[in-house]
Parts: sequence; C-alpha cells; structure tokens
Amino acid sequence: MKILVDADSCPSRVREIIVKASVRESIEAIFVANRKIPLSEGQRVSMVVAGKEESSADRYIISKATTDDLVITRDIPLASELVKQGVVVINDRGDVFTSNNIRERLWERNFMEELRISGIQEGKPSRYGRKEVKAFADTFDKELRKLKEKKGK
Repeated sequence: MKILVDADSCPSRVREIIVKASVRESIEAIFVANRKIPLSEGQRVSMVVAGKEESSADRYIISKATTDDLVITRDIPLASELVKQGVVVINDRGDVFTSNNIRERLWERNFMEELRISGIQEGKPSRYGRKEVKAFADTFDKELRKLKEKKGK
C-alpha cells in the first residue's frame, strides 16, 4: 500500500497532511511532478520528477498505482484512468472519484474547457481555504483507513 500524489498542483497544506499521515501510519508516500516540489522528504516520503514532457507525471502514476493504493489528484482524465484500474482516487477537496461519478466529472471538465477555449467562460480561481483542507483531511483519513482494513483482511 502506498500513497501517490499528482504533486504539480497539490496545495502545500495538503502535502503536509499527506507527509504527516505517511510517517504516522508507516505508509510510503510518493509525490510525482514534472518539476521539483518543496517537500519534507524522509524515510517514507519521496519525490519523483517524472520529466518535462506533458503527462509524464500522469503516466508514471498510472504505471505504479495498484488497487491497494490511494492516489491524490485534481486531474480528471488521470482520475478516470485510475478508477478504471480499480484504484482509490480523491482530489485535494476531499471528493472521491468513483466509477459512478467519473464520467459526469469528465464531461463537466470537458464542457468547461470548451467554454473557456471559445471565450464564453473565463476560468476563475476557486477558493481553497480551511473548509476545503478539512474536507480533504477527513476524506483522506477515511479512505486510508478503508485501504488499511482491506489490506489487513
């Protein structure tokens, strides 16, 4: 069991929560990005710079993730691929991606991207504060517990 993190856009507070849980629970946490990310690396925490090519971090995560792992990403296409493989995937806001909701999420993402490309809708920064961090931490702990119980059986 390991935690894989799509770290390119992962908020620092989320990285801190993951690192603490990794140490506390003795679970390997691998942060994957296209560039070096500020991180407290240690015995169970590592950073992988997957390369500068587009989607290299995604390809690395897809190749390493198993059904015993937890992946954190806000990348919907990456989440979709992982869900197809049976991997547990959550985003930094505490949403769990499942086979029941991933198609809708992918459609919504593609629709919003088309609106932005056509100039109809401009991307606006979404707020990320205490509420979002708490939602992530709660979901993260819950999903870690479930995976540890599954592994123990």
